[in-house]
Parts: sequence; C-alpha cells; structure tokens
Amino acid sequence: MNKTMLAILKVLDKHGGIIGSKEISKELEFYGIDLTERTVRYHLRILDERGYTKIFGREGRKITQKGKDELKLSLVSSKVGFVISKIEALSYQTTLNLDSLEGEVILNISYFPEDNFQNALKIMKPVFSSPYIMSDRLIIAKGGDMIGDVIVPEGKIGIGTVCSVTINGIYLKSGIPVTSRFGGVIEIDNDKPKRFISLISYEGSSLDPLEIFISSRMTDVSGAIKKKSGRILASFREIPAVCLDEAKNLAKKMSGKGIKGILMLGSPNKPLLEIDVGIDKVGIVIVGGLNPIAAVHEANISTDSKAMSTLYEYSRLSKFHEIVK
Repeated sequence: MNKTMLAILKVLDKHGGIIGSKEISKELEFYGIDLTERTVRYHLRILDERGYTKIFGREGRKITQKGKDELKLSLVSSKVGFVISKIEALSYQTTLNLDSLEGEVILNISYFPEDNFQNALKIMKPVFSSPYIMSDRLIIAKGGDMIGDVIVPEGKIGIGTVCSVTINGIYLKSGIPVTSRFGGVIEIDNDKPKRFISLISYEGSSLDPLEIFISSRMTDVSGAIKKKSGRILASFREIPAVCLDEAKNLAKKMSGKGIKGILMLGSPNKPLLEIDVGIDKVGIVIVGGLNPIAAVHEANISTDSKAMSTLYEYSRLSKFHEIVK
C-alpha cells in the first residue's frame, strides 16, 4: 500500500458512496497529489484486485470493509501527529458565540448497545452533575440517524458530547492561541485534582489519548464523584502568559454559560499539577469530554468512542437532565 493508494482509499471512505475517477482526481489535490483520471483508474484497478474497492460499472467505485480495515492499519508512521493536526483544524472551525450560544462546537461521538442504554444513562447521570464535564448538553440518536456528518450504526445508540477542543476554538476566536500538549489521567484526592498519573503527547500520537485511557480501563470517574477520590480524563494545554487575565475572564464567562471544562488555570512560568510549562507560558488543565463515557466503560458496559468526531450546532443540543429525569 503506497501513499497514493492510501489517499484514494481516504477519498472513497470520506465520500461513503460510489464515486468516479474524475471526482477522485479532484479530491486528491487536497492531499497534495496531482493525478490524471487515467492514472487514478490504474490505481483503482490494483485496489479492486486486492479487494479494497468494488467497481460499479461506469458509476465508479466504493470502498469495501476490507479497504476500511486497511485504511486504519496502513502507514501508521504517517499518522503520527494526526491528532494535533485535527485539533488545530477543528479549533479554527469552532464558531460558538458565547452571548447567543449559537454556532458550531466539536462533538465526541460514543456508541452503546441498545439493550444496555438505559443502564448507561443511569451511570452517566451523576457525571453530568459533576465538575468533570465540558457541558451538560448532548445529543442522542438511534441507529441509522445522523449526528452531524456521522451515521450511527444500526443496533446502536449514539451520544454526542461536547469535546474539550471546543475551548481551544473559543479562545482562538478571542485571539488567545492554545497549544495542546498532553491528554492524560488525573488523580482526584479529597475532591481536588492532585497530579497527572498518565500522559500521552498529542504530537506523538496517531490515536486520541483519551480513547486509549478509556479502553485500557485507567479511569475511576465514578470513584471521583461518589468517593471524592478517583481518576478522571483531562488534558494539559498552554497559553501565552500575556493572555492570562483575558483567559481568566473568558473562562468565567464560559462557566456562566454552561461550558465548564476548565479545571485549573496556572501561573506564568510555573508548573501545574507537576507539569512544567514553556517560557512565558501558562498551563491549563481541561476536563475530558469523554468522562461520562469512561464511567459507563468502568461499569463493564461496552462502549465505542471517537473523539473530535464532528462539528454540530450548539443550540440544537439538549440538557442531559431535560432528557433523563
């Protein structure tokens, strides 16, 4: 699998349906690849032979499940840094207006088995009343329905929760640049954040760190809420020290509007939760948007989460306690 064929599979996967070589040729320009339709058809024939694509006459091709699996596994080295690039792109696309509470935010999307969904809601209920969430707003969708541009698989229930990268976007819109450094797990002791016990660099990862921590069962969100001692998902970010006062004011405004993801704001040039910061930088600790899902996973209910899945209109989200009484 070379980079050109991998890019073709990416185009087909993104499109979802049947697409012709002419359109593929145009879409490849986004990946920095300039190919004629004839050359695209040459690569498609190879992909057909390997079972990664299926031909539909003159209509074009569609990616197969084998092709999707190959796309996930191929060229892992080229995906290093993918997470940080996605964070930067989605931060720029966030358009939430804190005054009107209208505009697009970033959602994580998680899937649950239909037969266990009510139990999952009961587990998530105290989390949505805790300090360890980004927002108490979410969207619930059935199999076959869409959340943004993502289709919920049949037999599953999908939940979209506000992603912490939304805060990057809000700050960026106000002229405050945010550097995302680590995703991690924080130890909570006596209801207070004590230290990071695990960290993964966004720049050096091909997967979202919080997804890894959930699947590895490294959290104890339920314990942090019920016993005031446990382990929650969070991330460590930095802003320029000169922006600190404005960042504090904006954090207060966000909290008043229901965006409560900022757990701690540090001081210039001083470590925060034992993490050093850069020169003339200030550390920020932001809670993970997937904490409610981590609590469900802790209870041995199957979950499948994709961080930073889609952009969604914030005003169309519902408050958790209006959905679940």
